Amino acid sequence: MNQATTAISCRRCDALCCQLPVVLQAGDTVPAHLTSQLPGGLRVMARDPDGWCVALDGQRMECRIYDSRPATCRAFAMGGSACRAVRAEQQQRYERAIALELT
Repeated sequence: MNQATTAISCRRCDALCCQLPVVLQAGDTVPAHLTSQLPGGLRVMARDPDGWCVALDGQRMECRIYDSRPATCRAFAMGGSACRAVRAEQQQRYERAIALELT
C-alpha cells in the first residue's frame, strides 16, 4: 500500500461515497424501505433530501446496514482509485468556492 492510500481513512472522511448513486444487484439484501425504483426500472439505494444515502447514520458517519450493505458499496475500496477521485473532486469544489467576507 502506498503512502497516499494509507493516509486515507473512512474515520476521517466526510463519507463522500455515501452521496454516490448505488445501483442494487440481484444478490443484494437491502430492506425495501431503504431503496427506490428509478423510472428506467433500476433499484437503487434511496437518498435523503440532501442527497445522502438513507442508510448513513449522519451523527456517526457510519453505515447502519454495514454488514448487509450492497455489493457496490463493498467494492468501493477505501483509498482506491474511485475513492481518491471523489475526494479530489470535492477538494476542487472547495478550492473554487468564493470566500465569504463579512463586513
